Amino acid sequence: MRKIEFIDLKAQYAAYKNEIDRAIEKVCLESSFIMGQQVRELENRLSEFTGSPHAISCSSGTDALLLALMAIGVKDGDEVITTPFTFIATAEVISLLGAKPVFADIDETTYNLDPGKIEEKITERTKAIVPVCLYGQVADMDEINAIAAKHGIFVIEDACQSFGAEYKGKKSCNLSKLSCTSFFPSKPLGCYGDGGAVFTSDAELAEKLKSIRVHGQTQRYYHKYIGINGRLDTIQAAILNVKMDHLEEELKKRVEVAQYYSTRLAGKKDVVLPVIKKNRTSVYAQYSIRVKDRDGFAAKLNSVGIPTAIHYPKPLHLQEAYSYLGLKTGDFPVSEKVSSEILSIPMSPFLKREDQDYIIENIMKNV
Repeated sequence: MRKIEFIDLKAQYAAYKNEIDRAIEKVCLESSFIMGQQVRELENRLSEFTGSPHAISCSSGTDALLLALMAIGVKDGDEVITTPFTFIATAEVISLLGAKPVFADIDETTYNLDPGKIEEKITERTKAIVPVCLYGQVADMDEINAIAAKHGIFVIEDACQSFGAEYKGKKSCNLSKLSCTSFFPSKPLGCYGDGGAVFTSDAELAEKLKSIRVHGQTQRYYHKYIGINGRLDTIQAAILNVKMDHLEEELKKRVEVAQYYSTRLAGKKDVVLPVIKKNRTSVYAQYSIRVKDRDGFAAKLNSVGIPTAIHYPKPLHLQEAYSYLGLKTGDFPVSEKVSSEILSIPMSPFLKREDQDYIIENIMKNV
């Protein structure tokens, strides 16, 4: 039976093996494993790539979100508006600071936060809005930024899945005062462990973020803030620097793979395909379709060697961890509907055309 990788990180490593091995060896020989020169190099490259004046690397996408919230002073009693259809990290960091995640439903076309659902959720306690750029496509940032400006609150772009995407000619991670991304291995730009970054256009916030990242230090053993150990390892930065050299080409290939899926599956009435809005691009962190009998359909694909994944099977307002909010089934109907139908299929810039044809043929046959 044919065996297809869901995300082919093995093929990616094989393609860049010599460069990656040399980069890791260099770090080992220098033995500057924490905040070495490769970290500074990466931050400069991230800033240049996104157009954001300041890029602060950190230990994970989760910590990037946590750092951003800490930098703007989110605390006990505050409220932060976000989507219930995302990975729990987006809301988790809000809760860790004692604040309350306030959910607003999503747009059924893009699966991103619906701007029309936000304003009704704003109260005097609202500190920020965290729109998630799900599956690689940027949320409706102009509308969200306008709502935030009207009410004097922050916007933190959760770009953990959209690094490299564009919105009206600007790069994701440079669309609000604060943005966050993840370098988890399966991301469009991924390291070989956990990693992330925070981006800001504000120089004062940048300095505060750098301090909070290292236990609130302004100089060694002098602590201005309560902080965390949120540094990015030098080896991970070195790997990311190699992958940055190939990122543009990989992003083009991702789009080619996605467009081939969409072209071949177009007109299949029982399959809902990704929709990319005008004036923006997607980096297709996942290629996610919707089908009615999701579990049965996934089982059929799995049985012929095609892996699948569900991002995400249960919206956050229905998770046990958030039962204290008193929310129930029916409160966010679009999120609930999408979560019951969504299914991700193999996506990689290294996905072979013959394997993609095999996937498409089996989708056509089994839906």
